[in-house]
Amino acid sequence: MIPADEHGPSATEAGVPEFLDRQMELPYGYGAWYYMEGPFHPEAEANFGYQQAYSPRQFYRLGLAGVDKVAVKQSGRIFAKLDGPAQDAILCQFESDDPAVAEWSTSAFFDMLLQNVHEGYFSDPMYGGNRDMAAWKMIGFPGARADFTDWIDRPGTPYPYDPVSLEGRSA
Repeated sequence: MIPADEHGPSATEAGVPEFLDRQMELPYGYGAWYYMEGPFHPEAEANFGYQQAYSPRQFYRLGLAGVDKVAVKQSGRIFAKLDGPAQDAILCQFESDDPAVAEWSTSAFFDMLLQNVHEGYFSDPMYGGNRDMAAWKMIGFPGARADFTDWIDRPGTPYPYDPVSLEGRSA
């Protein structure tokens, strides 16, 4: 979902899969922070909170199985074995909530996946993503530095120091 380019690493290179795996084993993955008793209204606006009948962990299992099912149906191979353009086409089907894909909201799964990929890409490395603080270096983010306020009012001026993680490691 985030390919490598001249500016930075891919989501895979940045450790996002590890971030996602870790999240699924934490309270977030089990839906511990959500009211999970229903009624559920997946079409409700975001300010109504999480509205899926599945915990994020269950939704990932359903969604990833659905992605593979569509890939096998369309090409005879699982999603991971497809080339980039074929993977993009399937993700576009999920993003658009194509009713031919599934009876559940594939766009809700796509939105959650994309949000979690962004979180993993830009999170502190202690959570498993943003390996070597590459995403922070790419955008010039100082990380958990105690004081960088002298640079806030200098738009367009690159921050001259490497980012620092919550654990105190420098990039």
